[in-house]
Amino acid sequence: MTKEKNTLTGIVVGKPDSKTAKVLVETSSFYSKYKKIFVKRRKYLVHDEKNVQVGDQVVIVSTRPISKRKNFKILKTIK
Repeated sequence: MTKEKNTLTGIVVGKPDSKTAKVLVETSSFYSKYKKIFVKRRKYLVHDEKNVQVGDQVVIVSTRPISKRKNFKILKTIK
């Protein structure tokens, strides 16, 4: 059995360390009671081997725990 990898797309908003990037991921969901679309935002700490810059759009993929809060790594850079 293989687990399916979780991939997300987001924007790099910070570089706290040389091998770490902070990525903001936005997802939208429709709330049927109020008939509105809500945007949920979450920041992930991501392992960065590709040396991305702040403002780059990246695709991140889930991986084994690298540290206490890093469970994702950068798959590719879009822009």
